[in-house]
Amino acid sequence: DALLAAKARNELRSLGYRKKRKPFEEIIAYWLKELGLISEFKVLEIAEDSNLYKVQIRKDAHSAPVLITDVGFGLSQFLPVLVLLYYVPENSIVLLEQPEIHLHPAVQSGLADVIINAVMTRKIQVIVESHSEHLLRRLQRRVAEEEIQHTDISLYFSQSKSGTSTITPLELNLFGEISNWPKDFFGDEFGEVAATRKAGIRRKMNAQE
Repeated sequence: DALLAAKARNELRSLGYRKKRKPFEEIIAYWLKELGLISEFKVLEIAEDSNLYKVQIRKDAHSAPVLITDVGFGLSQFLPVLVLLYYVPENSIVLLEQPEIHLHPAVQSGLADVIINAVMTRKIQVIVESHSEHLLRRLQRRVAEEEIQHTDISLYFSQSKSGTSTITPLELNLFGEISNWPKDFFGDEFGEVAATRKAGIRRKMNAQE
């Protein structure tokens, strides 16, 4: 409905400073392509003057056009999030609950860029509840790259202990570093890599004996 409303009103959006304003539908298509989810995106009327529409996409340049209902569940889950971020009025507050569900890691990282762009270009506030390490790592990277200021991001860690939930602010500095990681926040990442390599070397040595 939001796509159709924006299309009917010929609404335009911009992806950033000094970038040309484009039709709403093109902005949505841009991000879907940028994240590698599709090759082509169109909103088409089913029949002339029917006032009924369909979303048609191509997964890649060589594939046949299909309805959005015929592709992966992740795309159909992600599209409403993307539309919402660019459809709501400027200065709105948007609440997103685990928007990364059903998205593969690369798209979870890209989701952070979508959120940053929407925040910076549309002056909205986005509150995200997420378990995605990939989304968080991309936010840290963009702070380090000065794409967004660390003061424009607030991070909180929620945990339940003895039946009581607590919220701990995470201290994000201007270099994208978090100084007060909760213990085992993402597990023992380096330990897992080291253990995998040791096991692989041991098996190769045993195979050579």
